[in-house]
Amino acid sequence: MNIIVCVKHIPDPNLPGVMDGFRLKREGVQGVLDPGDEFGVEAGLRLKEELGGEVTLVSMGPAQAQEALRRGLSMGADKAVLISDDSLRGADALVTARVLAAAIKRGAFDLVIAGVESTDGYTGTMPATLAELLGVPQLTFTTAIEVSDGRLRVRRQSADGYQVVECSFPCVMTVTAGVNEPRYASFKGIMAAKKKPFEQLSTSELEVEPDALKPGQEVVEVSLVEQRKAGEVLPDDGQGAVRIATFLKEAKVI
Repeated sequence: MNIIVCVKHIPDPNLPGVMDGFRLKREGVQGVLDPGDEFGVEAGLRLKEELGGEVTLVSMGPAQAQEALRRGLSMGADKAVLISDDSLRGADALVTARVLAAAIKRGAFDLVIAGVESTDGYTGTMPATLAELLGVPQLTFTTAIEVSDGRLRVRRQSADGYQVVECSFPCVMTVTAGVNEPRYASFKGIMAAKKKPFEQLSTSELEVEPDALKPGQEVVEVSLVEQRKAGEVLPDDGQGAVRIATFLKEAKVI
């Protein structure tokens, strides 16, 4: 099985974000493999171990995005492809999907795996757009995976439990944090990652039309989130319950 896993290099979410104008600064800051993408890598590796084949990581980003791909390779992925080009600065989710689709279409694939949404962007739209551009069905919010009789069957997380959905290959699948427990990279895996195939491409090598690289969205303002205000302490002088009920009523909670 030829499995593609889309991954992203993001500023470390455990550190305060730094803005570069209207954009999140990515160069010169500590970056990591998006924690949500680790579940996608693990899902791909488990399917490979069960069914055979190979796992290819695909990412779009600046040169330092190699760090994220090396992390995935050290976990056990077989090879990696990075699309890096100055023309992609400020790309939105649609442009990202177009570029990743162009890279994936260069060869045959059975399954494309992605996280539900990136930790730095949270649009949640890229995987669905990617499925449309690839012309394949998609399975979303996956919490359990099974392959049977040449078809992919998953549990899809829903508001009131889960749904069982299945489709044929090729397809796109997004996975949640509940789908598995990502493995740690061993020292052997880290050393082996340095020798695995790693391809870096520009948009011209992918033959993506320049107009397709123009973002359709523009950030016009960035502001700090409102500081959390201190709460009010209500001494219980016998009227505590009444005062709480009044507060909840004024807040239109009751």
